[in-house]
Amino acid sequence: MAPVSIKNVKKNYGRVTVMDDVSIPIEDGEFVVLVGPSGCGKSTLLRMIAGLEDITGGTISIGDRVVNDLPPKARDISMVFQNYALYPHMTVAENMAFSLTLAKASAEEKRRKVADAADILGLTPLLDRYPRQLSGGQRQRVAMGRSMVRNPQVFLFDEPLSNLDAKLRVAMRAEIKALHRRLGSTIIYVTHDQVEAMTMADKIVVLQNGHVEQVGAPLALYDSPANRFVAQFIGSPSMNLLKARSRGDQLLLANGAPSGLPLPAGLTEGREILVGKRPEHMALADDGIEALVKVVEPTGSELFVSADCAGSEITCVFRERLNIREGEHLRLSLGSGPTYYFDAETGARL
Repeated sequence: MAPVSIKNVKKNYGRVTVMDDVSIPIEDGEFVVLVGPSGCGKSTLLRMIAGLEDITGGTISIGDRVVNDLPPKARDISMVFQNYALYPHMTVAENMAFSLTLAKASAEEKRRKVADAADILGLTPLLDRYPRQLSGGQRQRVAMGRSMVRNPQVFLFDEPLSNLDAKLRVAMRAEIKALHRRLGSTIIYVTHDQVEAMTMADKIVVLQNGHVEQVGAPLALYDSPANRFVAQFIGSPSMNLLKARSRGDQLLLANGAPSGLPLPAGLTEGREILVGKRPEHMALADDGIEALVKVVEPTGSELFVSADCAGSEITCVFRERLNIREGEHLRLSLGSGPTYYFDAETGARL
C-alpha cells in the first residue's frame, strides 16, 4: 500500500494537449475513481501512472518515489484491464501465477499465493478450469487474482466492468468494494459510469477535456457540484436545468412564468442563469408551472417522467404510482429540495 501524488501533470501529443496541469492527491489505502465522458483523459492518466504513457510535464510519485522515468515493472503497481487479457491455454491457477512464474518464484510460493487469492475471490473450485469454461464475472475475478498475487502497492483498474451485463456489473461492484475493505489497498479506478463512481469510491475525480472539474466524496459532489458540468454528470437521471432571468424582485423562467424561487444574492437585473433541480425534487402542485409530458417510464419502484417545462427538457422521478400519460399536462413546483443556480454562459455555480 502507498499514497500516490499527481502534481501538475501534463500530456501532449505533438501540439495537442490532452492533460493540462492535473494535480490529484491520493491517500494510502484510498479508493479513488477517475470519471468523465469519453475523451476526457481518464484512461490516459491511468496509463501514465502505470508507466505505459510518458508524461510531458509534472511529477507522479508512488510512495516516496518519483516514478516519471521508471518502467512499469519497477513501479510496484498492478493493472486490471477491460478485456481480462487471460491466456486461453493456461488454467485459472496458471493465469493467476503467471507474474510469479516470470519472477522465478518457487512452486510453494506460487501455490500459497494463488490459494490465498482464490480463497478471497471465491475461485478455489475453478483453479483447474480454462478461461473458455468461465463466465464473464469469473474471468474478471481471475484477472483481479492475477494482480493480487503480486501484492502491489497500488491497484489500477481500467473500466473492468464494461464488458459485463447490468446484473453482473452490480455484483462485481460489490465484490471489488468488499475486496478493497479486506485488503486496504490503494485503488485507482477508471470508469465512464457515474453510478459505479458513486457506489464504489472514497473520492471521485471528475475530468473533462483533460482538466479536473472537481474532487470530493461522492455525496459531496452530488450535493454541492462546483459547476454545471459536474451537476449534470453526477447523478442519474442528471440534474434538470431550466433557463431563467431576473426581473425586479422575481426570477422568471424562459416562458415568462414566475419560478416561485428566491433571487440568488447579487444577481443583477436581466441576467440569464440556469436553475438546477434534481429529478427527485420535482413535485406535483396545483399552482405549479405547467409541463407537457413527453415520455413515461415505469421502473417498478419509481416512475420516470420526461417533460417539456418552460422551454426546457426535464425529468421527474416520482416514487408514488401515479397515473400519468404521454401528452398530459402537469403542474410542477420547484420549491422542494435543494435549488442550484449556475451562470448561463460560463456554467459556474452562483
